[in-house]
Amino acid sequence: MSILKLDEVTKVYEGKVAHLAVNLLSFEVEKGEFLAVMGPSGSGKTTLLNIISTIDTPTSGDLLINDINPLNLPKNELSLFRRKHLGFVFQNFNLLPALTVEENMILPLTLDDQPVEEMKKKVKILAEQLNLTSILEKRPAEISGGQAQRTAIGRALIHEPSLILADEPTGNLDSKSAKDVLEILTEVNKKRQTTIIMVTHDPTAASYCDRVLFIKDGQYFNEIYKDDRRQTFFQRILNVLSLLGGNVNDLSTIRLS
Repeated sequence: MSILKLDEVTKVYEGKVAHLAVNLLSFEVEKGEFLAVMGPSGSGKTTLLNIISTIDTPTSGDLLINDINPLNLPKNELSLFRRKHLGFVFQNFNLLPALTVEENMILPLTLDDQPVEEMKKKVKILAEQLNLTSILEKRPAEISGGQAQRTAIGRALIHEPSLILADEPTGNLDSKSAKDVLEILTEVNKKRQTTIIMVTHDPTAASYCDRVLFIKDGQYFNEIYKDDRRQTFFQRILNVLSLLGGNVNDLSTIRLS
């Protein structure tokens, strides 16, 4: 069953020189799939994520999430739709500095006026899963990058969205924290059947996924599916990236632990 369907989605940014960011892109994502999107800088990855997250609208083409076209919803219904169906994880964590870890995680539930007891129960369960129980009262400035990203994952998961959109979630983390975050995302994907779409430059991060979709100049370039061994999948990802071209510096330090 498809949770996400893009049909010939195109995005043109008008300006002195019109810029074609996404060009006739069509693909589907199955429920419970963990998909990585890769491509050189400027290939349209972030634009694509912004369109799927309904932050941006395509110039043409159709988008379906859980068989609903969010582009047709009025503004107030769209924000409700986004809260119900989507969770977000960003490279820069985007935590509110004045709030504690617990308050940051609870934020999506407070917007929905959920009962306090219900919120506390959900935070307790998630904090245990994400190894955050001991720092719930701390503020973002007092915790490490890895803990901040785990808090952001908790915030994305707490309202049980069907689709999580992650934009370079390991981009600001050291290798140990990055590995922890990727293992958590994998576990969430497998245990909760939460669908995840992750934009990444990092072939190591992509090797945790079920499928990697490569785009170039806003167009579909290639896709590969995981095999039994992460090491061989990682190598195949590198092979496609070398065909894709782009600046070698686009790829983070290549490591597979």
